[in-house]
Amino acid sequence: MAAERFDVIVIGTGAGGGTLAQALAPTGKRILLLERGDWLRREKDNWDSRAVNLNGRYATREVWKDRKGKDLHPHTNYWVGGNTKFYGAALFRLRREDFGELRHHGGTSPAWPISYEELEPYYTQAERLYHVHGERGEDPTDPPASAPYPHRAVSHEPRLQQLSEDFAAQGLRPFHTPLGIQLDESDPRSSRCIRCNTCDGYPCLVNAKADAQVIAVEPALRHPNVQILTRAFVERLETSASGREVTKVIVRRDGAREEYAADVVVTSAGAINSAALLLRSASDRHPRGLANGSDVVGRHYMGHVNSVLMAVSLCPNPTIFQKSLSLNDFYFRSKEWDFPMGHISFVGKLDGVALSAGAPSIAPGFTLEAMATHSLDFWLTSEDLPDRENRVTVDGEGRIVLDYRPNNEEGHKRLIAKLKQLLNQQRDCPVHGRECHKGLFARNLYLKERIPLAGVAHQNGTIRFGHDPQTSALDVNCKAHEVDNLYVVDASFFPSSGAVNPALTIMANALRVAEHLKARLAA
Repeated sequence: MAAERFDVIVIGTGAGGGTLAQALAPTGKRILLLERGDWLRREKDNWDSRAVNLNGRYATREVWKDRKGKDLHPHTNYWVGGNTKFYGAALFRLRREDFGELRHHGGTSPAWPISYEELEPYYTQAERLYHVHGERGEDPTDPPASAPYPHRAVSHEPRLQQLSEDFAAQGLRPFHTPLGIQLDESDPRSSRCIRCNTCDGYPCLVNAKADAQVIAVEPALRHPNVQILTRAFVERLETSASGREVTKVIVRRDGAREEYAADVVVTSAGAINSAALLLRSASDRHPRGLANGSDVVGRHYMGHVNSVLMAVSLCPNPTIFQKSLSLNDFYFRSKEWDFPMGHISFVGKLDGVALSAGAPSIAPGFTLEAMATHSLDFWLTSEDLPDRENRVTVDGEGRIVLDYRPNNEEGHKRLIAKLKQLLNQQRDCPVHGRECHKGLFARNLYLKERIPLAGVAHQNGTIRFGHDPQTSALDVNCKAHEVDNLYVVDASFFPSSGAVNPALTIMANALRVAEHLKARLAA
């Protein structure tokens, strides 16, 4: 029986696949979305810290392996909307300089095959689509933009406002984090977003977070030419005898094998799973994996050097919505050090239950709950560099193996030290004076400051794009060099990682590729 045929098949419904589907839906072309997860149920547990953080209610139970063959339990989620269902909705553009070659203490970050200017119009479209709130010009590293943010910046609560003023008093330029939420502070009664404390790491019960399901997939499905299959795991892609065209998409769904075909096949399963899919799709024509004549598929895995640090004070931090403040003054360098260090912002407000899941170091005299009540919870990101030996492979049983050794860590260490210095220079507390600040504590004592290998939220780089088929798997339109109808629109295409969240760049690039595909489909 012949495989059911479509004009376009999109594998994955997150920041890349969902956005692409939304952009292509008005073309009238038959589009099939394949999502290995299901629709995430709206329920009270969406906002329950114990269910989300301690019990991992929505996390995958899939087991990967690390380079030593030990079990690895990835912190990732398979649902319609992908990991955007759980992201903190911080939507940054890469810096203009990130698109060029950039010298780091640990090596060189390579240039992209496209410029910032080429992606800029699509950044603007993505900000509009995903309801980004911000203020142009506050961030000293902000690249030039052709339009203001579509929504005013999210205001700081008093403790964050105080910290912003303290940073400014030290000669820094703190700014409002660009956030993709459906918030109207001028009319709180009718605002969909209620500024709760369960935005970062939780699904939004009221659908106010600008995630790919709400913003892209559901609007796409209102078009009669678009349909979705959930619980549809794509096992492999098969090609024609020449190897130049994907002819079958092999799906395992509810225990049964199904086959589909399309003129254009797009994978957007995440940098790790998209690489694994191409590697599983090896054939006589593609012995090292589909589209992998260059032997770069799965290589150059990056995920950032990330830390969560808690600044604990004697005075409580009553902030509810904490993700409004960022600092990029040390993104490229500091007065003391002429190399990039990275980005400082916040995670959603931690609570005692969330802390108990990670065995954090304890400030003297504090319980877990008290520590959470009295902390400012920082997120620090530094750039890791593409290394061929940091890679995704699949073992003989088809399981994902993630082999990664951190690099370029000196800038991150200095960024942590810089944050400690800044916090020690806060204004005196009117109640406790200089004694109020008790120090900066790691989110997890055992793991020290670093987010562990299983923390793959910022995964990128495994199917890089470029001009040279010998050193890249994709061309500048994110089409495979060796396969005429295969595209990749998740963060796999990144040649370098920058030091800000990758989501907006994925969305913008999906819109860019959508424009190319519209022309192709119309031809």
